[in-house]
Amino acid sequence: LSPGTSTTVAVKMLKEDHSDAEVIDLVSEMELMKMIGKHINIINLLGVCTQDGSPYVIVEYAKHNNLLHFLRKHAPSSLYRNQNQHVLCEKDLISFSLQVAKGMQYLHSKKCIHRDLAARNVLVSVSRVMKIADFGLARDVRSRDYYRKKTTGKLPIKWMAPEAVFNSLYTYASDVWSYGVLLWEIMTFGESPYPSICDRGTMLSFMRSVHRLEKPSHCSDDIY
Repeated sequence: LSPGTSTTVAVKMLKEDHSDAEVIDLVSEMELMKMIGKHINIINLLGVCTQDGSPYVIVEYAKHNNLLHFLRKHAPSSLYRNQNQHVLCEKDLISFSLQVAKGMQYLHSKKCIHRDLAARNVLVSVSRVMKIADFGLARDVRSRDYYRKKTTGKLPIKWMAPEAVFNSLYTYASDVWSYGVLLWEIMTFGESPYPSICDRGTMLSFMRSVHRLEKPSHCSDDIY
């Protein structure tokens, strides 16, 4: 910033009762964002500070919340949209999709796999600029072009590629799979993928049988 100017920012911080592991995770996310650098379609790291031993990660502020919220709010049939709000058209949806693709292309050029790409993890800034965010699951793969998960924990399997679900193997291609599910979210104005599937076991069986998401009703044949 130039002297005498100001800007609105967002600050990522930990809960008061945070664990040492949560501190390590936040610092690791910050280090990864620092390694990635700046791109218009990625939430950029602006700075870091500490207070009472706790880290505060300062990042760009996204005025319009996340893409999932934005899609639902501006959908043609949204109950939350007022008459003065713009209704999203196919051209808007294509623009959102292209912006995220550019952000992911840059991320992969920096040898980084996101692992959690979804509409909820894309933020919408001023002028409807898409910003990929939430690098908590992202991994640096500069030493090799894949990452194999060794720890346990909940994962967003509806957005995950089969090799990630069944073999804990993450590659650039598994991010591309997640991007495909994100495209489906965009073209359905934020609907939940596989809406009839509510449990992990059913989802795993569904994936093993090579079923895929159906064409969204708002999506033209040319786009599909």
